[in-house]
Amino acid sequence: MFDLISRYHSEFLTAFGVTIQLTVFSAIGALVIGTVVAGMCVSPIPVARWVGTAYVAVFRNTPLTLIIVFTSLGLYTTLGWKLAGDSLRENNFRWAIVGLSVYTAAFVCESLRAGINTVALGQSEAGRSLGFGFAQNLRLIVLPQAFRAVIAPLGSVLIALTKNSTVASVIGVGEAALLMSSMNENEAAVLAVGAIFGLGFLVLTLPTGLLFGWLANRFEVVR
Repeated sequence: MFDLISRYHSEFLTAFGVTIQLTVFSAIGALVIGTVVAGMCVSPIPVARWVGTAYVAVFRNTPLTLIIVFTSLGLYTTLGWKLAGDSLRENNFRWAIVGLSVYTAAFVCESLRAGINTVALGQSEAGRSLGFGFAQNLRLIVLPQAFRAVIAPLGSVLIALTKNSTVASVIGVGEAALLMSSMNENEAAVLAVGAIFGLGFLVLTLPTGLLFGWLANRFEVVR
């Protein structure tokens, strides 16, 4: 195992670096999209609620692999929608971020909607009595409390996103799973390769779980 690490250490660092980039950028995109969709789901406008609910239903029940392949082969290769000039590698990387973001946003939305339901009705009524509209009420009163209530579930979503980033290998994004696949083809020590990458993902996800657990305890809403 240590021989493999010393031989491929630069490749390991590069591959897990790409995995971290995919996770960070996709997490930001998913958080933004998921927050907007959660707001639509609790909106007083029926059409907005329908669109938000339909978004969650579609992306929660669509395989992530299908979404990633569609963004690369459908939007980029077939329709020619480019996000990074003519570079295949950069386009696939950015389309993978788009696919991971829109998929994970559905789970972020559901977590936030659960958090919104924990906010006392009197809080919203107090905001309306101060003259706040729906958007102001949501942004200034409801969402801050909802985020505090669902820190731990959002941490679980982020951990799942880190592991789901391996799906990007199906379109040639050079993250950890793609390197593991190439090493398994060239190395006899398949179990050692699997153990190394399993340890690598454990190093990425375990601190995340501990951090969000601490944040949940630190900022938990006292009721």
